[in-house]
Amino acid sequence: MMQFLIDVFGTAQGYLFETVIQPLIYHFGFGEFTEEAFEGTEWLLIGVCELLLLFIVLRPLEAWLPVHKFTDPRARWNDFVYTVLHRIGLFPVLIFFTLDPLMDQLAGALRLDGFHPVNLETFWPGISPIASFALYFVVLDFFDYWYHRASHLFNWWWGLHSLHHSQRNMNLWSDDRNHLLDDLLRDVYMALIALGIGVPPGQYVLLVSVSRILQSLQHANVRIHFGRIGERLLVSPRYHRMHHAIGVGHESTGQGSLGGCNFAVLLPVWDIIFRTANFTPEFAATGVRGQYPYINRAGLAIPGRDYGRGFWRQQWLGLKRMVEYMRKTPD
Repeated sequence: MMQFLIDVFGTAQGYLFETVIQPLIYHFGFGEFTEEAFEGTEWLLIGVCELLLLFIVLRPLEAWLPVHKFTDPRARWNDFVYTVLHRIGLFPVLIFFTLDPLMDQLAGALRLDGFHPVNLETFWPGISPIASFALYFVVLDFFDYWYHRASHLFNWWWGLHSLHHSQRNMNLWSDDRNHLLDDLLRDVYMALIALGIGVPPGQYVLLVSVSRILQSLQHANVRIHFGRIGERLLVSPRYHRMHHAIGVGHESTGQGSLGGCNFAVLLPVWDIIFRTANFTPEFAATGVRGQYPYINRAGLAIPGRDYGRGFWRQQWLGLKRMVEYMRKTPD
């Protein structure tokens, strides 16, 4: 069955490339990027399959088991725009026109200097493909945990990442609601890690796809948890929602400073080991504390911070916050 699905996907990739992508790249004079464009077609097709899966599975679940009613339908639509751009638009293009060639050049330069990337599979000769996939899955998730945690520890970085947390109507599309610069930094970081540990290109594509699907589930507006044991094995919508909780998930309790809990991207074990886990069994309200109006020490009413409603407005305000938070403590 698995081989059948692989064959079907390969046929679809070849057909899409030959009938649509290849004629376009030659028409616009980019023939020298034919190989990269074929790899990009794979990312494009995977993104389309992911979107279909989310519509078929998670969208009905949100209607059946919602945590909250949507108070701003436009906010969900805006998150959908982020998801389309990330999975079948801008980011696949960035990956195969920028990151892939750079990673290939880096690998070649390292080999010329006598350095060969560590291949984790060489430590377990004869390891099966499934076990190999699981190994890379765990290792990449470990590094992803630290990337995510760092985005909550450095003021300037939080200025970018806080866009992701500003969604008060969290939904299945909210995983991709990120600042473009933050996403680009993460893509480069994860690609370098994958190169350094010898992840095969084919497996990397599948690892990224599985991760994205699971993260869409985590952000979905669904009243779902995995039980006492399951919550400690895989990040659930309830567990991750606590990470987005106002004044809890991204702040040190009672301090008003950066910190937070539940940074694990896929595996809660990292939160457990590094003491950042919060298994409080509730579906908390989401957002950033600074979005809400408050009374300052002088008794004056201060309006909440504007995070923007449209895509470009949100991107611009993210850059402004980044510069501002370099000089002061975030609100």
